[in-house]
Amino acid sequence: MRVTKPSEGQLCVEIADLVPNDITDEEVQEVKQLLYEHKLIVFTGLDELANKDYIRFASRFGEPQKYFQKNYHHRDHEELFVSSNVLEDGKKVGVAGTGMYWHSDYQFFEAPLPLTMVYPKRVEGPDRATHYIDMEQVLRGLPPSLRLKIDQRQAIHEGKWRYKIQESDIDRSITDILDEIGRMVPPVKHPVSIHHPLKERALLYISRGFTVGIDGYPHEESQQLLQELLAFVELPEHIHSVPWKLGNLLFWDNRQVLHRASDNPHRHPSVSYRIGIYDGLPFYVPRT
Repeated sequence: MRVTKPSEGQLCVEIADLVPNDITDEEVQEVKQLLYEHKLIVFTGLDELANKDYIRFASRFGEPQKYFQKNYHHRDHEELFVSSNVLEDGKKVGVAGTGMYWHSDYQFFEAPLPLTMVYPKRVEGPDRATHYIDMEQVLRGLPPSLRLKIDQRQAIHEGKWRYKIQESDIDRSITDILDEIGRMVPPVKHPVSIHHPLKERALLYISRGFTVGIDGYPHEESQQLLQELLAFVELPEHIHSVPWKLGNLLFWDNRQVLHRASDNPHRHPSVSYRIGIYDGLPFYVPRT
């Protein structure tokens, strides 16, 4: 495989000339080291991967996740989280328009998702991409006044506000739907600043997608602080974009980056398959 590392201040390692079915144990370890060091990898120029080969490739880096809501699953492979607005045999498959907000996967679970792969399968229309924010860089640059306010604090995360209505929800009240999803995934707390299990790195761990408050403050003060933090996180100079191309596969560390899918306002045909991966490491470790 051929590795191109990012230039100073940039994000994303490119790996070319890799055959996923032939990856060696030594190459797996090298990819892991590159991922934890540089946070984001794009494998380029891949031949089309069969679903079972994609799952097998992801399994070399840990245990593939099965998303907690089955309507996101591929009909033949539970490990594949399908984002698609394209009908198959006249039937809806997966969920359309996923992840178009800043987040880290499974941030609203006690055990968040460490690693994510996304494989674009159909790309049409301009400016299709995944956007990323380096949360180590953000925390380093956070104004001291804000950093002081989050020291030793925990953030509160919820998933129910991003729930997508299903056919089975017809004739149900919004209150009942939110109550049910809230019981399924109740609010959780994680440190506002987490520490990577392998790297000597502190990382800001909040997002507009799932973070609903900063624990320990009155509600209004919590909301004001959260909005100030998110406004800094989402400054244009913090955003790195990776265009979607057929034959490319994106791979990132959710501890270290936020991500969001590009908007698709004209509803161009779009299909991608995501695999979440548990890498056998804690998501974060206690502050030393």
